[in-house]
Amino acid sequence: MDVALVIGPWDLTFEEATASMRTTEERGFSSWYLGDHFFSVNQIVSLEPYILFALAARETEHVRIGPLVTPVMFRPPSNVGRLAAQLDLLSGGRFVMGLGVGWHEGEHRTYGVDYPSIRERSERLDEYIQVMQAMWGEGPASFDGRYYQLREADTRPKPEAGRPTVLIAGGGERRTLPLVAKHAHEWNSVDLSPEVYQRKCELLAGYCDEIGRDPGEIRHTMMTMGLIGATDAELEAEAALQMLRRAPPSPMSPPDYIDSLRQRGAIMGSPDQMVDRIGQLAESGVDEVVFIWFNLSSNAVPDWLAKNVLPQVAKL
Repeated sequence: MDVALVIGPWDLTFEEATASMRTTEERGFSSWYLGDHFFSVNQIVSLEPYILFALAARETEHVRIGPLVTPVMFRPPSNVGRLAAQLDLLSGGRFVMGLGVGWHEGEHRTYGVDYPSIRERSERLDEYIQVMQAMWGEGPASFDGRYYQLREADTRPKPEAGRPTVLIAGGGERRTLPLVAKHAHEWNSVDLSPEVYQRKCELLAGYCDEIGRDPGEIRHTMMTMGLIGATDAELEAEAALQMLRRAPPSPMSPPDYIDSLRQRGAIMGSPDQMVDRIGQLAESGVDEVVFIWFNLSSNAVPDWLAKNVLPQVAKL
């Protein structure tokens, strides 16, 4: 089982972001992901992810890097396709092009970005990936879709064949999973219970069968909202920080927030409890678990995971 870290672009300095890249690699994690948001709760400092990906490509040698995930409405696919191709080359094939339909209407509206229906955003995601894959292929690319067009766009430099890796995030059973079957090298979900995860896997396999694709070709990753703290006080401090960066669905105290995460199936608890939960996910077919690292002023989260979890799950 691979274990990865994801950081938010919020309220951090370039120096802290750079240090997090190095720490992720030095502690033995598989991937360094970065959220792609203008803001989530409050309009605090928010660094541009694609600047940081270029930096990460040079600051690291082994970890995979990429957005978890870029919302489809933020940037045109021609722009993101060029960035992804060059970041993949710059990183030696380690870039993961994470994509999703987006969920935070407020940040779209604040920055003047359209936020159409989930149906339209899903249709756009379908075309978005087709545009990028056409750009990454040999020679000039043309595309005439409902939402996006290309006219003999000869995007250079080209990435290696079959790259970059395309990851689609989300668990929508009528729109997202069919797109995963159609386009994705990887599928990312968030804190699914074993029962729900199994149902979605079966649906994904069915969508793959419909188009003649082997579902085993798709790598499964799961992000967890789990919090990590050596004491109750540390855990509540992490909860307060996470609530500031990513608002809970309703007002609540840090202890209540912690309980809500546990009830959702977030990976939390003692090392043995966490390892047991990760083992269950491995048996179900998850290949990589992604932990959120919010407080970059401290290495407590990656250090604790590297000491207590990574060695025990490495062979799962």
